[in-house]
Amino acid sequence: MELGEILRINLLSPMVLAFVLGIIATLVQSDLDIPDQVYTIITVYLLFAIGLKGGFDLARSPLTNFWGAAAITVFMGAGISAWSYTILRKLGRLEVADAAAIALHYSAVSSVTLSACISLLNTINEPFEGFMPTMYTFMELPGIAMALYIATSRMGNSGSMTQWQVIKSALSGKGFLLLGGGVLIGLISGESGYKSVSPFFVDLFPGILSLFLLEMGMGVGKQIKFIRKMPLFLIGFAIIMPLIHGTMALFLCRMIGLSMGGAIILATIAASSSYITAPATARASLPSANPLYYLTMSLVITFPFNLTIGLPIYVQLANLIYGV
Repeated sequence: MELGEILRINLLSPMVLAFVLGIIATLVQSDLDIPDQVYTIITVYLLFAIGLKGGFDLARSPLTNFWGAAAITVFMGAGISAWSYTILRKLGRLEVADAAAIALHYSAVSSVTLSACISLLNTINEPFEGFMPTMYTFMELPGIAMALYIATSRMGNSGSMTQWQVIKSALSGKGFLLLGGGVLIGLISGESGYKSVSPFFVDLFPGILSLFLLEMGMGVGKQIKFIRKMPLFLIGFAIIMPLIHGTMALFLCRMIGLSMGGAIILATIAASSSYITAPATARASLPSANPLYYLTMSLVITFPFNLTIGLPIYVQLANLIYGV
Protein backbone atom coordinates (compact mmCIF):
# COMPACT_ATOMS: atom_id res chain seq x y z
CA MET A 1 0.00 0.00 0.00
CA GLU A 2 1.39 3.40 -1.03
CA LEU A 3 2.07 6.21 1.45
CA GLY A 4 -0.63 8.39 -0.11
CA GLU A 5 -3.27 5.72 0.39
CA ILE A 6 -2.17 5.09 3.99
CA LEU A 7 -2.29 8.83 4.65
CA ARG A 8 -5.78 9.02 3.17
CA ILE A 9 -7.03 6.14 5.31
CA ASN A 10 -5.50 7.61 8.45
CA LEU A 11 -6.44 11.27 7.91
CA LEU A 12 -10.02 10.42 6.97
CA SER A 13 -10.51 7.99 9.85
CA PRO A 14 -13.13 8.93 12.46
CA MET A 15 -10.41 9.07 15.13
CA VAL A 16 -8.29 11.71 13.40
CA LEU A 17 -11.33 13.70 12.25
CA ALA A 18 -12.65 13.70 15.84
CA PHE A 19 -9.29 15.06 16.98
CA VAL A 20 -9.50 17.86 14.40
CA LEU A 21 -13.08 18.61 15.47
CA GLY A 22 -11.87 19.00 19.07
CA ILE A 23 -9.27 21.56 17.99
CA ILE A 24 -11.87 23.47 15.98
CA ALA A 25 -14.32 23.42 18.90
CA THR A 26 -11.74 25.10 21.12
CA LEU A 27 -10.64 27.66 18.52
CA VAL A 28 -14.25 28.80 17.92
CA GLN A 29 -14.81 28.87 21.70
CA SER A 30 -17.58 26.27 21.65
CA ASP A 31 -19.26 25.29 24.90
CA LEU A 32 -18.46 21.64 24.13
CA ASP A 33 -17.08 19.94 27.23
CA ILE A 34 -16.32 16.38 28.31
CA PRO A 35 -16.55 16.00 32.11
CA ASP A 36 -13.46 14.81 33.95
CA GLN A 37 -15.31 11.70 35.17
CA VAL A 38 -16.10 10.68 31.57
CA TYR A 39 -12.49 11.35 30.54
CA THR A 40 -11.28 9.07 33.36
CA ILE A 41 -13.70 6.30 32.38
CA ILE A 42 -12.60 6.47 28.74
CA THR A 43 -8.92 6.35 29.75
CA VAL A 44 -9.53 3.25 31.88
CA TYR A 45 -11.47 1.63 29.04
CA LEU A 46 -8.77 2.24 26.42
CA LEU A 47 -5.89 0.94 28.54
CA PHE A 48 -7.83 -2.13 29.69
CA ALA A 49 -9.10 -2.84 26.16
CA ILE A 50 -5.56 -2.68 24.72
CA GLY A 51 -4.34 -5.07 27.42
CA LEU A 52 -7.22 -7.50 26.95
CA LYS A 53 -6.83 -7.58 23.18
CA GLY A 54 -3.10 -8.20 23.57
CA GLY A 55 -3.78 -11.01 26.05
CA PHE A 56 -6.31 -12.67 23.74
CA ASP A 57 -3.90 -12.43 20.80
CA LEU A 58 -1.09 -13.73 22.98
CA ALA A 59 -3.18 -16.77 23.95
CA ARG A 60 -3.51 -17.62 20.25
CA SER A 61 0.15 -17.13 19.35
CA PRO A 62 3.56 -18.39 20.53
CA LEU A 63 6.02 -16.20 22.42
CA THR A 64 8.53 -16.32 19.58
CA ASN A 65 10.70 -13.20 19.63
CA PHE A 66 9.16 -11.94 22.89
CA TRP A 67 12.48 -11.58 24.69
CA GLY A 68 14.17 -10.10 21.65
CA ALA A 69 11.43 -7.47 21.37
CA ALA A 70 11.64 -6.79 25.12
CA ALA A 71 15.42 -6.33 24.94
CA ILE A 72 15.12 -3.89 22.04
CA THR A 73 12.39 -1.96 23.86
CA VAL A 74 14.38 -1.65 27.09
CA PHE A 75 17.41 -0.49 25.11
CA MET A 76 15.34 2.08 23.24
CA GLY A 77 13.67 3.36 26.41
CA ALA A 78 16.95 3.95 28.26
CA GLY A 79 18.74 5.07 25.12
CA ILE A 80 16.15 7.68 24.14
CA SER A 81 16.53 9.29 27.56
CA ALA A 82 20.34 9.30 27.34
CA TRP A 83 20.86 10.64 23.86
CA SER A 84 17.90 13.04 24.01
CA TYR A 85 19.36 14.58 27.15
CA THR A 86 22.77 14.91 25.49
CA ILE A 87 21.33 16.53 22.36
CA LEU A 88 19.19 18.95 24.36
CA ARG A 89 22.12 19.96 26.56
CA LYS A 90 24.86 20.15 23.92
CA LEU A 91 22.94 21.48 20.93
CA GLY A 92 19.87 23.00 22.53
CA ARG A 93 21.81 24.62 25.40
CA LEU A 94 19.03 23.76 27.86
CA GLU A 95 19.38 23.64 31.61
CA VAL A 96 19.82 20.21 33.22
CA ALA A 97 16.27 20.04 34.58
CA ASP A 98 14.67 21.08 31.27
CA ALA A 99 16.77 18.65 29.23
CA ALA A 100 16.06 15.77 31.63
CA ALA A 101 12.31 16.54 31.74
CA ILE A 102 12.02 16.57 27.94
CA ALA A 103 14.11 13.39 27.67
CA LEU A 104 11.78 11.77 30.20
CA HIS A 105 8.73 12.67 28.10
CA TYR A 106 10.21 11.23 24.90
CA SER A 107 11.29 7.96 26.52
CA ALA A 108 7.82 7.51 28.04
CA VAL A 109 4.86 6.39 25.91
CA SER A 110 1.60 7.85 24.64
CA SER A 111 -1.13 5.23 25.19
CA VAL A 112 -3.47 7.10 22.83
CA THR A 113 -0.92 7.04 19.99
CA LEU A 114 -0.50 3.31 20.63
CA SER A 115 -4.29 2.91 20.47
CA ALA A 116 -4.44 4.80 17.18
CA CYS A 117 -1.64 2.62 15.76
CA ILE A 118 -3.48 -0.58 16.65
CA SER A 119 -6.65 0.81 15.08
CA LEU A 120 -4.78 1.72 11.87
CA LEU A 121 -3.15 -1.73 11.65
CA ASN A 122 -6.55 -3.37 12.03
CA THR A 123 -7.95 -1.12 9.29
CA ILE A 124 -5.22 -2.05 6.81
CA ASN A 125 -5.31 -5.73 7.92
CA GLU A 126 -1.70 -5.82 9.12
CA PRO A 127 -1.24 -8.57 11.77
CA PHE A 128 1.12 -8.25 14.73
CA GLU A 129 2.31 -10.33 17.68
CA GLY A 130 -0.13 -10.43 20.59
CA PHE A 131 2.53 -9.43 23.10
CA MET A 132 3.52 -6.20 21.33
CA PRO A 133 1.18 -3.83 23.26
CA THR A 134 2.92 -4.94 26.50
CA MET A 135 6.13 -3.33 25.20
CA TYR A 136 4.57 -0.08 26.46
CA THR A 137 5.85 -0.82 29.96
CA PHE A 138 9.21 -2.17 28.80
CA MET A 139 9.82 1.19 27.14
CA GLU A 140 8.50 3.53 29.81
CA LEU A 141 10.07 2.21 33.01
CA PRO A 142 13.75 2.18 31.94
CA GLY A 143 13.23 5.49 30.13
CA ILE A 144 11.90 7.22 33.24
CA ALA A 145 14.58 5.65 35.42
CA MET A 146 17.39 6.73 33.08
CA ALA A 147 16.13 10.32 32.80
CA LEU A 148 15.85 10.68 36.58
CA TYR A 149 19.25 9.04 37.12
CA ILE A 150 20.84 11.55 34.75
CA ALA A 151 19.06 14.46 36.43
CA THR A 152 19.95 13.46 39.98
CA SER A 153 23.57 12.72 39.06
CA ARG A 154 23.92 16.20 37.51
CA MET A 155 21.95 18.34 39.94
CA GLY A 156 21.15 16.22 42.99
CA ASN A 157 17.69 15.07 44.01
CA SER A 158 15.80 18.36 44.25
CA GLY A 159 12.39 16.81 43.66
CA SER A 160 9.95 15.26 46.08
CA MET A 161 10.27 11.70 44.74
CA THR A 162 13.27 9.37 44.61
CA GLN A 163 13.92 7.23 41.54
CA TRP A 164 12.62 4.15 43.38
CA GLN A 165 9.45 5.98 44.39
CA VAL A 166 8.86 7.03 40.79
CA ILE A 167 9.33 3.48 39.49
CA LYS A 168 7.12 2.09 42.26
CA SER A 169 4.48 4.67 41.41
CA ALA A 170 4.64 3.73 37.73
CA LEU A 171 4.28 0.02 38.54
CA SER A 172 1.25 0.66 40.74
CA GLY A 173 -0.25 3.32 38.48
CA LYS A 174 -3.36 2.73 36.44
CA GLY A 175 -1.48 2.57 33.14
CA PHE A 176 0.69 -0.39 34.12
CA LEU A 177 -2.04 -2.18 36.09
CA LEU A 178 -4.73 -1.86 33.43
CA LEU A 179 -2.47 -2.72 30.52
CA GLY A 180 -0.54 -5.49 32.26
CA GLY A 181 -3.57 -6.80 34.12
CA GLY A 182 -5.61 -6.80 30.93
CA VAL A 183 -2.96 -8.87 29.17
CA LEU A 184 -2.97 -11.45 31.99
CA ILE A 185 -6.78 -11.63 32.04
CA GLY A 186 -6.94 -12.04 28.26
CA LEU A 187 -4.19 -14.66 28.32
CA ILE A 188 -5.81 -16.68 31.11
CA SER A 189 -9.40 -16.49 29.86
CA GLY A 190 -8.45 -17.27 26.26
CA GLU A 191 -10.96 -17.75 23.46
CA SER A 192 -13.99 -18.18 25.69
CA GLY A 193 -13.16 -14.92 27.46
CA TYR A 194 -12.72 -13.19 24.11
CA LYS A 195 -16.17 -14.21 22.95
CA SER A 196 -17.80 -12.97 26.14
CA VAL A 197 -16.29 -9.46 26.20
CA SER A 198 -15.39 -8.72 22.57
CA PRO A 199 -18.69 -6.91 21.84
CA PHE A 200 -17.68 -4.26 24.39
CA PHE A 201 -13.88 -4.22 24.49
CA VAL A 202 -13.16 -4.96 20.81
CA ASP A 203 -16.13 -3.85 18.71
CA LEU A 204 -16.64 -0.54 20.53
CA PHE A 205 -12.94 0.33 20.73
CA PRO A 206 -12.75 2.58 17.61
CA GLY A 207 -15.80 4.59 18.65
CA ILE A 208 -14.62 5.22 22.20
CA LEU A 209 -11.13 6.06 20.93
CA SER A 210 -12.76 8.66 18.67
CA LEU A 211 -14.52 10.20 21.66
CA PHE A 212 -11.24 10.33 23.57
CA LEU A 213 -9.45 11.97 20.65
CA LEU A 214 -12.20 14.58 20.50
CA GLU A 215 -11.26 15.52 24.06
CA MET A 216 -7.54 15.42 23.20
CA GLY A 217 -8.15 17.78 20.31
CA MET A 218 -9.81 20.22 22.70
CA GLY A 219 -6.76 19.99 24.96
CA VAL A 220 -4.41 20.70 22.06
CA GLY A 221 -6.57 23.63 20.97
CA LYS A 222 -6.17 25.21 24.39
CA GLN A 223 -2.38 24.82 24.33
CA ILE A 224 -1.67 25.65 20.69
CA LYS A 225 -1.12 29.35 21.41
CA PHE A 226 2.06 28.49 23.31
CA ILE A 227 3.88 27.28 20.17
CA ARG A 228 4.92 30.83 19.34
CA LYS A 229 6.86 30.94 22.62
CA MET A 230 8.83 27.80 21.79
CA PRO A 231 12.47 27.92 20.56
CA LEU A 232 12.73 26.66 16.97
CA PHE A 233 15.24 24.03 18.08
CA LEU A 234 12.66 22.40 20.36
CA ILE A 235 9.98 22.48 17.66
CA GLY A 236 12.39 20.69 15.33
CA PHE A 237 13.34 18.21 18.05
CA ALA A 238 9.65 17.37 18.64
CA ILE A 239 9.24 16.36 14.98
CA ILE A 240 12.63 15.00 13.92
CA MET A 241 13.45 12.83 16.93
CA PRO A 242 10.22 10.76 16.73
CA LEU A 243 11.08 9.96 13.10
CA ILE A 244 14.61 8.91 14.12
CA HIS A 245 13.38 6.79 17.02
CA GLY A 246 10.70 5.12 14.91
CA THR A 247 13.17 4.30 12.14
CA MET A 248 15.70 2.87 14.61
CA ALA A 249 13.03 0.62 16.11
CA LEU A 250 11.98 -0.65 12.67
CA PHE A 251 15.55 -1.64 11.74
CA LEU A 252 16.13 -3.38 15.09
CA CYS A 253 12.84 -5.29 14.77
CA ARG A 254 13.77 -6.38 11.25
CA MET A 255 17.09 -7.70 12.57
CA ILE A 256 15.42 -10.04 15.09
CA GLY A 257 12.70 -11.22 12.69
CA LEU A 258 9.71 -9.50 14.27
CA SER A 259 6.62 -9.20 12.06
CA MET A 260 6.12 -5.96 10.17
CA GLY A 261 2.99 -5.18 12.19
CA GLY A 262 4.89 -5.74 15.43
CA ALA A 263 7.70 -3.52 14.19
CA ILE A 264 5.22 -0.72 13.41
CA ILE A 265 3.83 -0.93 16.94
CA LEU A 266 7.30 -0.75 18.47
CA ALA A 267 8.22 2.13 16.15
CA THR A 268 5.09 3.98 17.28
CA ILE A 269 5.89 3.36 20.95
CA ALA A 270 9.47 4.60 20.44
CA ALA A 271 8.31 7.66 18.47
CA SER A 272 5.58 8.72 20.88
CA SER A 273 5.86 11.12 23.78
CA SER A 274 3.89 10.92 27.02
CA TYR A 275 1.58 13.74 28.11
CA ILE A 276 -0.08 11.92 31.04
CA THR A 277 2.45 9.95 33.12
CA ALA A 278 5.53 12.00 32.25
CA PRO A 279 4.21 15.48 33.22
CA ALA A 280 3.20 14.20 36.65
CA THR A 281 6.62 12.62 37.11
CA ALA A 282 8.42 15.76 35.94
CA ARG A 283 6.42 17.99 38.27
CA ALA A 284 7.23 15.75 41.24
CA SER A 285 10.89 14.99 40.53
CA LEU A 286 12.05 17.94 38.39
CA PRO A 287 10.11 20.91 39.77
CA SER A 288 12.51 23.48 38.30
CA ALA A 289 11.88 22.25 34.72
CA ASN A 290 9.78 24.58 32.56
CA PRO A 291 6.40 22.89 31.77
CA LEU A 292 5.95 25.20 28.77
CA TYR A 293 8.69 23.26 27.02
CA TYR A 294 7.82 19.65 27.78
CA LEU A 295 4.02 20.00 27.68
CA THR A 296 3.94 21.96 24.43
CA MET A 297 6.42 19.65 22.73
CA SER A 298 4.65 16.47 23.79
CA LEU A 299 0.98 17.42 23.55
CA VAL A 300 0.85 20.18 20.93
CA ILE A 301 3.58 19.10 18.50
CA THR A 302 4.60 15.44 18.72
CA PHE A 303 1.18 13.95 19.48
CA PRO A 304 -0.68 15.62 16.56
CA PHE A 305 2.27 14.92 14.24
CA ASN A 306 2.27 11.21 15.07
CA LEU A 307 -1.51 10.92 14.95
CA THR A 308 -1.93 12.52 11.53
CA ILE A 309 1.30 12.04 9.57
CA GLY A 310 3.69 9.98 11.68
CA LEU A 311 1.73 6.71 11.74
CA PRO A 312 1.44 6.48 7.93
CA ILE A 313 5.14 7.32 7.64
CA TYR A 314 6.10 4.49 10.02
CA VAL A 315 3.92 2.07 8.03
CA GLN A 316 5.56 3.13 4.77
CA LEU A 317 9.06 2.95 6.26
CA ALA A 318 8.25 -0.57 7.48
CA ASN A 319 7.18 -1.48 3.94
CA LEU A 320 10.54 -0.28 2.64
CA ILE A 321 12.65 -1.87 5.38
CA TYR A 322 10.79 -5.20 5.14
CA GLY A 323 10.86 -5.11 1.33
CA VAL A 324 7.10 -5.31 0.96
